[in-house]
Amino acid sequence: MFDRLREDIGVVFERDPAARTTWEVLTCYPGLHALVWHRAVARPLWRSGLRWLGRWMSHWGRWLTGIEIHPGASIGRRVFIDHGMGIVIGETAEIGDDCTLYHGVTLGGTSWNKGKRHPTLGRGVVLGAGAKVLGPILVGDNAKVGSNAVVVRDVPPGATAVGIPARMVTGDDALRREAQAAKIGFSAYGIGADMNDPIVQAIHSLLDHAAATDTRLQRLIEHLQSDGVDCGDARATAERFDPKQINKMLE
Repeated sequence: MFDRLREDIGVVFERDPAARTTWEVLTCYPGLHALVWHRAVARPLWRSGLRWLGRWMSHWGRWLTGIEIHPGASIGRRVFIDHGMGIVIGETAEIGDDCTLYHGVTLGGTSWNKGKRHPTLGRGVVLGAGAKVLGPILVGDNAKVGSNAVVVRDVPPGATAVGIPARMVTGDDALRREAQAAKIGFSAYGIGADMNDPIVQAIHSLLDHAAATDTRLQRLIEHLQSDGVDCGDARATAERFDPKQINKMLE
């Protein structure tokens, strides 16, 4: 028990630069209090068959810390709950080692049926503030879920899930996108290349590609007109396309 407590205290210093002393961590970190209460009191009672008493103890833990952990939930080592207020972890949830959960996270169920109905988190998963991970899905090792994302399907290892419903950004996708961006002259109109939302990135990429095509079309029209070819209203049609205006709508 004390080895686990030392691990948990060490994790706070590793992942929270605001932590200053061991005494401060022991007395002022509700995430630590909730984990210790769950491991030392509520879950042992639940596993020993004292189900009501385990639920009662978890209820007191919720009242004291603002973090609701069902006594049936399985939580690994070196898990860090930062701030923690509003976190809900369901009965059949499983959290792997070295995970990080920020305030407002929900590991919830989507079914009224008995059995496995809450998520399983692999090792090293990070769930941003307000993230909702729902159903008996698997979030792979070292995956990340963005703040306020709603995840209802499996997240591959190492991927980032963002949005409502959550969409996946994998490392391969990011490399492929950067290569394509370099090929077509992707500028993103002031949007950083590391922006997480894949749909917004794809739209910006398409708009930039359309702008580059429009520039080439303008040059072609100029060459044709210089040779005496009547291009009609082709120039006016091309000029009506304004990628900057459309990009502003997406910001």
